[in-house]
Amino acid sequence: MASAEASLLPPEEGRPPQPVAPGLWLFAPSRESQGGSAWLLEAAGADLLIDCPAFTRANLQFLAGRPRHRPGGSGEGLAWILLTGRGGHGRCRRLQQALGWPVLVQEQEAYLLPGVDPLHTFTGEHRLGPDVRLLWTPGPSPGSCVVHVSPLGGVGPDGLFCGRLLVPVAPARVAPLRQRGTFHWGRQLQSLERLRRWLPAGSPDWIASGAGLGALRGAKLVDQGASVLRDLDLEALALQPPGGPMTPKPLS
Repeated sequence: MASAEASLLPPEEGRPPQPVAPGLWLFAPSRESQGGSAWLLEAAGADLLIDCPAFTRANLQFLAGRPRHRPGGSGEGLAWILLTGRGGHGRCRRLQQALGWPVLVQEQEAYLLPGVDPLHTFTGEHRLGPDVRLLWTPGPSPGSCVVHVSPLGGVGPDGLFCGRLLVPVAPARVAPLRQRGTFHWGRQLQSLERLRRWLPAGSPDWIASGAGLGALRGAKLVDQGASVLRDLDLEALALQPPGGPMTPKPLS
């Protein structure tokens, strides 16, 4: 770990993340992010922690033990914490202090992370290595973003980490939900339209949400992500009332 100070060690043991696919892990739902989901992806250039899991000893031990993490180093270029929106920040500062990994966030939400160092920001789009791109998708929160990962050389499945832009609503299905905490519903739908234009044709193969995954009934990823995105009726969704009946209940 970046620091051996006892004050940085979590009091809770917790449980480590579970493997979902080669090079992809899912962390247990975190009370620190209202039951949201955080992921670790082994990308070509670096390990990517997408949103913050619970600050527990099991999670910290797993992350600090990653082969690309150099104890005592800055972690620059080897591991990153990518935040897809304010709902996924959790205890980012404590986690970053313990690991030393740099944090990347859309500039609208950098002010929510005082004391996080190093902290990097981007505006509309950002490329992090040859196989990772980020897109600003305001709506769920002012600085929401998505992370698109594609295999080097274009061979193999690609994926989209959608944060809370899309929420599981049924098995094999995600959709935007107009919840009471939504920052701007109209901009969220505009972000979805922009996302569909921004993604390559036929992409993504799968979608990983940063929200709670209970509605997927045991599945972790939503397959055939391009079809799921294409089939969203944005005109009908524009009429969805806030806090409607499909708003997912928080995890207990």
